[in-house]
Amino acid sequence: MNMDKPIRRVAIFGLLLFFGLMAQVNYVQGSQAEDLRTDPNNSRQYSDLFNSPRGTISAGGVVLVTSQETGKDNPKYGRSYKDGPIFAPVTGYFNGNATQVERAYNSLLGGKDKRITQQRWFDTFIGKKAEGANLELSINTEAQRVAYQRLRAQTQEGRRGGAVVMDIKTGAIQVAASWPSFDPNEVAPQAGDKGAKRLEELDGAKGVIKPLVDNALSQTFPPGSSFKAVTSAVGMERLNLSSSSTVNTGQLILPESGKPLPNSHDSGSCAGQAPLKGAFAESCNTSFAKMALDLGIQQLHQGAEKFGFGKRVTLEPDMYAAESDVPLTTRDASGKTIPTGGDATARSGIGQQDVRATPLQMAMVAAAIANKGKIMNPYVVQKVRAKDQSELYNASPKVYAQAMSSDHAGQLADMMRAVVSEGTAKNLQGRNIAGKTGTAEQGAPIPNSRWFVGFGPVENPRYAFAVITEGPGDGATNAGPVAAEIMAAVLRK
Repeated sequence: MNMDKPIRRVAIFGLLLFFGLMAQVNYVQGSQAEDLRTDPNNSRQYSDLFNSPRGTISAGGVVLVTSQETGKDNPKYGRSYKDGPIFAPVTGYFNGNATQVERAYNSLLGGKDKRITQQRWFDTFIGKKAEGANLELSINTEAQRVAYQRLRAQTQEGRRGGAVVMDIKTGAIQVAASWPSFDPNEVAPQAGDKGAKRLEELDGAKGVIKPLVDNALSQTFPPGSSFKAVTSAVGMERLNLSSSSTVNTGQLILPESGKPLPNSHDSGSCAGQAPLKGAFAESCNTSFAKMALDLGIQQLHQGAEKFGFGKRVTLEPDMYAAESDVPLTTRDASGKTIPTGGDATARSGIGQQDVRATPLQMAMVAAAIANKGKIMNPYVVQKVRAKDQSELYNASPKVYAQAMSSDHAGQLADMMRAVVSEGTAKNLQGRNIAGKTGTAEQGAPIPNSRWFVGFGPVENPRYAFAVITEGPGDGATNAGPVAAEIMAAVLRK
């Protein structure tokens, strides 16, 4: 009897079984690795967090965040943040939990993303851990440092400040600075129980100072007269106004209380009547309160939505800005929620009452004005590269909204230039920026929210910005120079 044929059959069958097993292992180790890792019943996902290094985070060639060996079994790797408080509004922190970019790109930084595990499936098969990818941010590190230092110097003790600069053509965030801030090194894995306690302290901070909530992207403030840019845009669209339209700038009596709404001065363009451009340049409250009354709160609310008000702005996956808002309701003296009435509508038109905005949102308003009405979606991560330098992600600019017509945007840009050349921000002449001042008076003992919102360079603008500081005084004096210094650093590159 010839035994070769049965032996061949057994050998072939055995080989088929072997290759089938290899295919199954490859599928489980590669294709299903991420699903298995994140399965809630898999306790190893938590013990593995600190056993391998995460990828780096850098900006402009400067490495801002790295992983370093601790010399301990647990955690084996810690996380090191260069100038942590300066860049924390963007990088966030990582200690098992994570915020901001550390959270948004957690799986890529940790080497668990399918784009890494499927590309490096053989490493996974033989038990070699995939290495985390490296992130490159859009942040201008020099300008970010200037912003942090100037906010710290200008903001009143115990209060807050924030600044944002974005590229109007791409949406790339150049600056997102906040004061006060916190040091992510204090809560990193290597800090152990001390870090956990510090994080608990930061999270439980009382009052308005909440260092974990940055004042650039994640906190809202009353925008004051800087919001007149939005009111003007809506008025141009829905009331057929132009920069040359004559508007009343004299006294306005509020419709419900019968009280006057004052201007900061009653001379010049604010003496009775003026072109809209002059009323804007000199920030005549009565003109824009009257405009809001003519629009009604519903139209003002809907017009603001075109700029991003009323929803969280998505910067990166699972990284959002706080929601800015022009509310349709308010609260009466007893705390009861009621529809926004006439007096409240008038005050909303000048960025007070219950209107709230992040610096990011107001920078987006300025970006629309400087970019022919178009807002690009803001982002902070420019590229992601694997350890072998292969590109896993490259930011692709996307249109966020067409907030207004190109014609109206051009007129508003000229109105912002007039604010500096002849209006409330003449102290900024020669600084190559244009914008709108804002001073939201919140009543004692709460200090003013002082704003300057605009773009630069003055001609052929490329960047939009918004700066807010809290304290006594006005936006032109206490936010404008901060914006000018930040923009000087941005424009140097």
